Amino acid sequence: MIFTLIAQAPPPQIPMSTLFWLGIITVGVIALLGGIFITKYFNLWIQAFLTHANVSIMDLVGMSFRKVNPNIIVRSKIMAYQAGLSEKDGLTTRSLEAHYLAGGNVPNVVRALIAANRADIPLSYKRAAAIDLAGRNVLEAVQTSVNPKVIPCPDPAQGRPTIDGVARNGIQLKVKAKVTVRTNLDRLVGGATDETIIARVGEGIVNAIGSAETHLQVLGKPDSISKRVLEKGLDAGTAYEILSIDIADIDVGDNIGANLQALQAEADTRVARAKAEERRAFAVAQEQEQMAAVQENRAKVVAAEAEIPLAIAEAFRKGNLGINEYYNLRNIQADTEMRNSIADAGNVRREASGAQQ
Repeated sequence: MIFTLIAQAPPPQIPMSTLFWLGIITVGVIALLGGIFITKYFNLWIQAFLTHANVSIMDLVGMSFRKVNPNIIVRSKIMAYQAGLSEKDGLTTRSLEAHYLAGGNVPNVVRALIAANRADIPLSYKRAAAIDLAGRNVLEAVQTSVNPKVIPCPDPAQGRPTIDGVARNGIQLKVKAKVTVRTNLDRLVGGATDETIIARVGEGIVNAIGSAETHLQVLGKPDSISKRVLEKGLDAGTAYEILSIDIADIDVGDNIGANLQALQAEADTRVARAKAEERRAFAVAQEQEQMAAVQENRAKVVAAEAEIPLAIAEAFRKGNLGINEYYNLRNIQADTEMRNSIADAGNVRREASGAQQ
């Protein structure tokens, strides 16, 4: 019953003044949103429209929701279209947005494509984007393809001023080289960089110097080093193509062969001295052993002489030795001792006269 009465009741009447203000507020909100839209998107849209870059209003709005900077995308696409590139080359709005969201440098990629197109270098958008995402400066790579760069070998920043090699005659040569390279865009992703080129060229120079019979051959024809090094294909697996290897300077270093021979001779001398000292120590040991043997024999003689009086006494007791025979033996011993003392005195006088002279 209550609901029937409410349904039959007339609708409330809204005053005209309220409707007027509601209309003004609605128009103001619409005008505000339109002003924000025009301020943020219309300028970019009109630029894209006038340059035929094919970027719609909905694309610009979608970029904002996808956290993409529309200024970078629109201006990069305008730059590409003005340079003669188009969506046929892969430069669609979606592909540029995808590269931006992947963390790539969209303007750098577009500039690289423009530079490659102007230099007639085959470079697709897909490869350029891959190079950029790999952390390489794709624009610099294209510029190096057009204008080759020179790499000093060795790198002065590494602290070694020259590459040192030794010829077969033992003379050391100090070499400075300059390697002219051009970027190989097909091998840029995953290819080795400057450090590998410097290391390979340095190794090749050392091998070339070591293969020379004398250092004069290298000094007479420095280009022989370059030719031999270039024949080895040192740019395989690198991001560059080696155009030339130029020998900038060659200096003669030390005579490594003579120094090694001197060191070897000194080592041999030390070995010989050690062996001689070993032989001397062995001889001294033998001498001491002989002296010990002499003393031992003398002790035996003394022991034998100590038995003589006992033997004489035994002979007296048994009657085998008479008193006259005993005195004759004593006279002979005394005569022998006298002769020995006279001989020793003469030797002393001769030695003294010789020392005075």
